[in-house]
This record gives sequence, C-alpha cells and structure tokens, in this order.
Amino acid sequence: MNHFVIISGCSGGGKSTLLAELQRRGHAVVEEPGRRVVQQELRTGGRALPWLDLVGFLRRLIAMAQDDHAKAPRDSKHWVFFDRSLIDAASALQTLTNEPALARLGQACDYNPQVFLAPPWPEIYVQDTERRHGLDAAVGEFEQLQRVYPLLGYTVSLLPKVSVAERADFVLSTLASN
Repeated sequence: MNHFVIISGCSGGGKSTLLAELQRRGHAVVEEPGRRVVQQELRTGGRALPWLDLVGFLRRLIAMAQDDHAKAPRDSKHWVFFDRSLIDAASALQTLTNEPALARLGQACDYNPQVFLAPPWPEIYVQDTERRHGLDAAVGEFEQLQRVYPLLGYTVSLLPKVSVAERADFVLSTLASN
C-alpha cells in the first residue's frame, strides 16, 4: 500500500493546520513547496514568485515537489502526508503554458489513490506576505484541482469544515477504510 497521501485544495482552506495535527499524531508531513519557494525567493531577492514570474515559480515548485517525493520516508509504518503535490504544480503549469506537464510529470511520482481536498472556506481565508492572491483565485485553483485529480484516477474526498481534530479523524478513518 502506498503511504504517500496528498492533502491539497483551496489556498487558505486549513490544510497546514490539519497537517500540523497529523504530524502531532505521529505521521510524517512534507511541507508545501509553494510557501518554501516564496520564502526562499523573498530571502534571496529572487524573481520566481507567483506575482512576478509565475512560470518560473511553477518550475521551481515542480523541482521541489519531485525532490520532496524522492526524499520522503518510504519505510514508515505511518502515513506520509504531502501538503500539495507535484500534480498541483504540473496542472497549473499545463493550464498556463499548454505544455503537457501532467502527462510528463503526473506519473513520475506515485501517491495513494485517496486524495483529500480542502474546499474554499471564506471564514478562515487570509492573505499574507506569501499568499497575496485573493479568495477568487484560490477558488479557481480549487476547482481546477477538483477536476484534475479524478481525471488522473484519484479518489477525491472533500475535507469537512469542522474542527482540526475532527478533520484529522476524518482523514485517518477514510484511509483506514480503504
């Protein structure tokens, strides 16, 4: 069984909070590549930022997501949760440039067939120095991912808008029942 589980969906939908709870419960977590790329670029004065060079940003995301997948613990008896995935970045790049990024990269990394998507949650959405896009852009991103993952053969479960503990229970019980 593949223990690499994707948690993706709408920006500002509570993914990072959920992942922190899953990590607290003993599971490995791979942090979101997008935030890490933005932090690196801001720190070094780079231009591969989504508001300056979206294609460059997405290419950095793809490279980081591939590296994250290659370095993730494979011998874990616990789940390894990814905050977003290579598929997210490849899908965005393909939409933006018409490059066949999904066909080329979508099979490069194997993940558990069960994917969890955080739906838009306007009540908790906030912008910050690293997340400068608005809720409308985040909703568009979510809708794209909601279409892409099933097309690639993944089973998608929407995360309920409940407490973080209840969300973590939902994820773990869904995985246990598959």
